[in-house]
Amino acid sequence: ILMDENKVNDEWYRNVLNQLIQIAKLLSSKYTRSKVRKAMPVDFAYIIDELIHAQKDEDDNRSVYHRQIMETILSLHNGDEFLVALTDLIKRLAVDHLHILGDIYDRGPHADKILDLLMEHHSVDIQWGNHDILWMGAFCGNPVCMALVVRNNIKYKTMSILENGYGISLRFLLQFAVNTYSDKNVDDAVYKAISVILFKLEGQLIKRHPEYRMEGRLLLDKMNLDKGTVRIGDKDYFLNTNEFPTVDMNNPYELTMEEMFLMGRFRADFINSMALERHINFLYDKGSIYKIHNGNLLFHGCVPLDEQGVFDGIVVDCKSYSGREYLDYCESMVRQARTGDSDAVDFMWFLWSNILSPVTGRCIKTFERTFLDKDRNADYKKAIEEDKNPYYVQYENERICKMILREFNLYNENAHIINGHTPVRTKEGQHPVRAGGKLIVIDGGFCEGYHAATGIAGYTFIYNSHGMKIKEHHPFMSINMAINSNRDIESESQVVYVEKQRVFVKDTDNGKQIAEEINDLMNLLKVYNS
Repeated sequence: ILMDENKVNDEWYRNVLNQLIQIAKLLSSKYTRSKVRKAMPVDFAYIIDELIHAQKDEDDNRSVYHRQIMETILSLHNGDEFLVALTDLIKRLAVDHLHILGDIYDRGPHADKILDLLMEHHSVDIQWGNHDILWMGAFCGNPVCMALVVRNNIKYKTMSILENGYGISLRFLLQFAVNTYSDKNVDDAVYKAISVILFKLEGQLIKRHPEYRMEGRLLLDKMNLDKGTVRIGDKDYFLNTNEFPTVDMNNPYELTMEEMFLMGRFRADFINSMALERHINFLYDKGSIYKIHNGNLLFHGCVPLDEQGVFDGIVVDCKSYSGREYLDYCESMVRQARTGDSDAVDFMWFLWSNILSPVTGRCIKTFERTFLDKDRNADYKKAIEEDKNPYYVQYENERICKMILREFNLYNENAHIINGHTPVRTKEGQHPVRAGGKLIVIDGGFCEGYHAATGIAGYTFIYNSHGMKIKEHHPFMSINMAINSNRDIESESQVVYVEKQRVFVKDTDNGKQIAEEINDLMNLLKVYNS
């Protein structure tokens, strides 16, 4: 359009808008009128409702009425706005329900704007990712989660979401870092300052909860600042700095007065941010650790296993949790954290960083990645390598996947596991469909930072009455290239599974709910008639 504006006239708009109305009318035919109205953009809802639900009358007056509506839109120069409203409606009607398999946060500079868009979506659910849990923990008052959120945004240069999106000020941290550390680069000083605070807070939490079995992460007290080394396991590693002015080696996990003041400021900003509260409430309302939908199991991370492929978990108050019961326990703790329960609030950090966490399944080595010297440690790569839960090896086995599905009462041969969390490195030959088709890993890395590693720009998994298919997306180049060279987001489809016969509404979760309502109404009618 922009290349040849002479083509854009009233006749062009009439043709395009009429075609869009026909598409919207076709898509709306499979929904109730109330559901279609719910999906309509507010500004044009009444007009669109009139146009797509029209029936011919004997005198054809309705057509005249509709033509007049179109002419009014064009005379007011609202063609662009109406075109956008129609395409928004078509997108919503084309996708009956949207599942997000976690990690909305920390994957780019504008998670707040993405959440605003998701909150406008007519039908959505979220399976929490470890980064979502981290932000939820920060809002619930976990100081370790707060320090991690601040640190991550400093590391990835996305501070604007903190300051502009949520009103969380970094000014006091900046002043403290410049006055305390000698780094010439201010960003390095700020990053070091919040990292030291983080490791102190982690140490305090680990000592409060020996049941987490994370004593191996207590490393501040293993430093030898005279030698510039740290003892990890049975080996000494060189540090990339021996400047730790706020660490008292007699009590290394105690915050200084200035650090306590900083964390008090962050706490006030996190728990009092109205914008963050709105988004966290949305994550709680629409989210869960896992979801069973239309006979498929959806989750972000893993169902923890041991090396033998047996369900693993934790022991709390002399009770052992594993398999589905463990995931249910984790979800109950996440929801208790929202009420301020101190143990549940602490547990949010466990979910972020533990190898037995169902949203992570990895031993996070933040200290090693921050303070080990990559040039002077010969086995630096091995030292920073993060152990993963055996699930991430075992899930290639079809038998293991079937065992997990049965744990969630999914015995149908058509049942699948839909998994996120681990980016599929397509350029290295990895494939999203695994375990004989029982497992689909769809995290291909939508965010730009993963494009180099994966070779693509993410996956969308689509399920309809015909079966399942995956859309593999290529990176979006730029708005200018989309307009001037017609280079929009390109995608390739791959069929994963074809239903032997079309799936009817009655076979879906929604259909079963409708059938129950029909049964209730029929019983009510019998009672009424008798």
